[in-house]
Amino acid sequence: MEENKKQGQSMLNGAFILVAATVLVKVIGALYKMPLTALIGGVGRGYFTQAYEIYTPVYAIAMAGLPVAVSKLVSQEKALGNYRDIRVIMHTARRIFLLTGMVATIFLMAIAYPYSKFVIKAPDNFSSILAIAPSVFFCCCMSSFRGYYEGLSNMIPTGISQVIEALGKLVLGLTFANIIMKFGLKRYESGQPVFGQIATNKAEALSAIYPFTAAGAISGVTIGTLLGLAFLILRHKIVGDHITDAMLASSPEAQSSKSWSKMIIVTALPIAAGSLILNVTNLIDTITIKNRLAHAMIVNADVIKNMYSAQIAASQTLDSDIATYLYGAYGTALDFKNLIPTITMTLGISAIPALSAAWAIKDRVSTKITIESVIRITMLVSLPAGFGLGVLANPILSIVYNGTNASDVVPIAAGVLATYGFAIFLFALSSPVTNMLQAVGRMDIPLKSMVAGAVVKIILNYILVGNPRININGAPIGSIICYIIMVVINVIMLIRITDVDIDFKSVFFKPLICAAISCLAALGCYKVFGLLLQDFGDPASRINGSTIATLIAIFAAAFAYIISLLLVKAISKDDVNMLPKGEKIAKVLEKRGFLG
Repeated sequence: MEENKKQGQSMLNGAFILVAATVLVKVIGALYKMPLTALIGGVGRGYFTQAYEIYTPVYAIAMAGLPVAVSKLVSQEKALGNYRDIRVIMHTARRIFLLTGMVATIFLMAIAYPYSKFVIKAPDNFSSILAIAPSVFFCCCMSSFRGYYEGLSNMIPTGISQVIEALGKLVLGLTFANIIMKFGLKRYESGQPVFGQIATNKAEALSAIYPFTAAGAISGVTIGTLLGLAFLILRHKIVGDHITDAMLASSPEAQSSKSWSKMIIVTALPIAAGSLILNVTNLIDTITIKNRLAHAMIVNADVIKNMYSAQIAASQTLDSDIATYLYGAYGTALDFKNLIPTITMTLGISAIPALSAAWAIKDRVSTKITIESVIRITMLVSLPAGFGLGVLANPILSIVYNGTNASDVVPIAAGVLATYGFAIFLFALSSPVTNMLQAVGRMDIPLKSMVAGAVVKIILNYILVGNPRININGAPIGSIICYIIMVVINVIMLIRITDVDIDFKSVFFKPLICAAISCLAALGCYKVFGLLLQDFGDPASRINGSTIATLIAIFAAAFAYIISLLLVKAISKDDVNMLPKGEKIAKVLEKRGFLG
């Protein structure tokens, strides 16, 4: 039993390291994307998002489940004491990642122009795609190290490399975007062509500048991945993996590199298929949203222009850029919507080695502890955060973007974000549950559920986004229904396969009740203090009555949530143990009767 606790705690400590790193990365990302959006506006953000949307599936396909496969195999061999095999897995994986990274980068560069011109019908996006293409290679090389160390239950190299990558993106991306924006405006003001185009007014000048500012910003992403890779290579050479000569001497003879190559590929293939379908679906999702927005403009442009007349006028958006502008507003909402799922995704990554090892030696107690802890912590984090975004979407976005070039996108992005907010727990739960199914060897189930959800998502996008009266507001509906299908299927199958009797009251219902209480506290405080402070400050600035009311509402929601968690005993001892000094905190809370 003591060993079970140690394994569960090891998983949670690893999760805490990754969560801490991910939170820091997300803060850095916010410091990158928010000022970037403020600088380049909705149209420029549209170019940026479109480049990312083609990069993401190519990157995911290139990775093809390899990091998960490496982590799973390394953790299994570690549990069996086969340290020589672990070293062979590492060397084999590095060669595979190197080759796939090179092929994927060349492929992305080759399709950059035809994709921009003929698929999304935005030729100016060509430069942004070229700028981000090399990062696929660097990310693949990074992931060979990350998967290896994660399999050894060492999350520190992954966490540090993520922070370095994000800092490079922040500093260099914003610097490049600022330089290009200033250069383009200076050319316009002096009467010279702006990136080869003659601009008769500022709106035309900005339309010519935006694609290149987006490319400059994305160049920072590429250099950031290079810096992250450089750190991992140096760390591996200097620190190593802590596998000693004695450990190697005591382990049996390793299988051949050829055998492990086959094993890595066989393990990765089902994961790759799921990743392929999900990311190709997301790519199709992007294409359908953009094309259906263009279709809606053709069918009835006046309806869309009337819906967003104030925003279009404020942003000086040309009619030809309206579809890109709306997609940029959608991307702005996704920045906030993706915050929590990105953090909870680390729980699934941390669970892979712990659950794989427990499953390999048929340890049912550790299997149950790991599965319940991952799902419960995911719900404890995602439900209150999502509900809070649901009720405070507009004021939160206003705090960030009021007084900037992107203030006009706030009303559009807020509607999208509010819709996503109440369903964020679905997106947050998806990756950890998928990872746990992969850890127990059932990579086929996420694949099947993704196919079912993806078909529904594409059909709904086609119908809803193409309707001029719904347009971009239909995009979140398809995504939410897609994830309902995926998560329900995956959770049911995980329970059946592992035969784990999950305490649904503790895992789902208690966090839901506490999140609802915090949501009501946030909404009530915002309404009351919003009325009391409505005449305070300039409504167009970031510091006004609404800002203060929003901050009060957030603090009130957090306080209400913590108190309600303690009163209904929604936190378990295993959850608290993941924190630094967790055992001492758990003893205090347990003594006062606050732990479930």
